[in-house]
Amino acid sequence: MQTTLTDSIEIATEFLLAGEVVAFPTETVYGLGANVFDEMAIRKIFLAKGRPSDNPLIAHIGKLEDLQLLASEVTPAAEKFIARFFPGPLTLVLPKQPTISSLATARLNTIGIRMPRHPVAQSLLQTCGVPLVAPSANLSGKPSPTTWQAVQSDLDGRIACILRGEQAEVGLESTVVDCSGSVPVLLRAGAITLEQLQEIVPITRLAQWNASEPTRSPGLKYKHYSPQARVEITVDPRTNQSSTESAFIGLHQPSATADFKRVKVCQTIEEYAQSLFQFFRECDALGIEVIYCEAVSETGLGLALMDRIKRAAHG
Repeated sequence: MQTTLTDSIEIATEFLLAGEVVAFPTETVYGLGANVFDEMAIRKIFLAKGRPSDNPLIAHIGKLEDLQLLASEVTPAAEKFIARFFPGPLTLVLPKQPTISSLATARLNTIGIRMPRHPVAQSLLQTCGVPLVAPSANLSGKPSPTTWQAVQSDLDGRIACILRGEQAEVGLESTVVDCSGSVPVLLRAGAITLEQLQEIVPITRLAQWNASEPTRSPGLKYKHYSPQARVEITVDPRTNQSSTESAFIGLHQPSATADFKRVKVCQTIEEYAQSLFQFFRECDALGIEVIYCEAVSETGLGLALMDRIKRAAHG
């Protein structure tokens, strides 16, 4: 298959409505979209990514009215989150409509839904006129793509089209909150923080994951976000003994004597989060063997950042 690169919303829409999958930019990471009502197209997502079938997909909507096409119920907590955070990097897990393919939801009775704020994603969704299921546009298990070039590196020849845009603003996947029950549960941390969620619905709590239970959110069950290099978490980068085949990313300059092949010092935790996955990919291109990631406090955005780093380090 030849993958079309385009800046045209109209061309990308033609592919989607013809039952193909299209990578497109969002504010979090690039997504790999398919018509939520086209099961054959959804199947192409799993084939292109090499994604396990028990890993549910997130549906993206362009307008709030489309919620009723996907969710059989919008709970009171979900209504509050929607009013505050939609459009934005927040996914809400809700009871699904019976018309939604079980392939998209990994046979769960719930579906994750979000409304991206990225202007290209919004325009694509509105032009298509249908919601799109869209996991990250990478090979399963690899770092999520924050540029169209990263998508091309993973999926060129495996998907029909890549809709090009700028580098993703957030750089981490969306926050996922299960609102299908009486108490909202944070399943996956992201740019919308636990503290922000609790300001809106104070009883929101962090999930206690049980490996024996079905997974209601992507990014929890399988090895994710992993470069080819080994990832090591460090509290103080100044104490690391490195080699020429190692790299460092964090908020503080490592020791002047450390001989890192690649160093990325971020000015803010937001920059750290935005840069992480792209840094992983750059290190792989350089043949880096070990990537040292500076640990940060697991509060605010730090909870999401450390979640991704730990999963990359431990698989």
